[in-house]
Amino acid sequence: MPLVVFLKGVNVGGNKSFRPSVLASRLAKYGVTSVGAAGTFVVAKPISRAQLRSEFRRHLPFEAELMICEAKEILDLASADPFAGEVAGPEIVRFIGVLAEGPRLLPALPLSLPPGQAWLVKIIAVRGRFALGLYRRTMQTIALFGKLEKHLGGSLTNRNWNTMMTLLAKLSEKRIASPTTKSLRASLPDKDKPCKR
Repeated sequence: MPLVVFLKGVNVGGNKSFRPSVLASRLAKYGVTSVGAAGTFVVAKPISRAQLRSEFRRHLPFEAELMICEAKEILDLASADPFAGEVAGPEIVRFIGVLAEGPRLLPALPLSLPPGQAWLVKIIAVRGRFALGLYRRTMQTIALFGKLEKHLGGSLTNRNWNTMMTLLAKLSEKRIASPTTKSLRASLPDKDKPCKR
């Protein structure tokens, strides 16, 4: 089963800037393709995780933390329709926090930061290594993402749900996505479907 790599803290506010497509081309012998600008990659050819980490670090122009998952983990998460019933819109964004490893202890959920109805970031569920959440589009939100690691007990990197849908499209192109996942993508409102490029 192919692997999916999530880089943490890259191409954010000018910090650790690079071109994902260039990195993917340098790792083409492993079947690496880039998904979006946030540092998300599909690795289609067999390779050990240790070697994959080594290859990414050798070709990156800076130190970066990598979260590596099996494609099946992503497909299983999406097939469960994790945000069913959750309201989203222009001001509220659905996202997935990818943890370096599954948390040993979970906080009481939902976890709202700050607490109460005026939350800016909210974790609604944790499934394995994935924290499912919502955030409001404000400048104050960015500072709160760092606090999530303390509550979840480990390092994590975030991707919005649209990026995950684009990732599913990439997996579908490679004939990895299951019929259930394809049906999920087909049933999404247009605003949640990945844009064709």
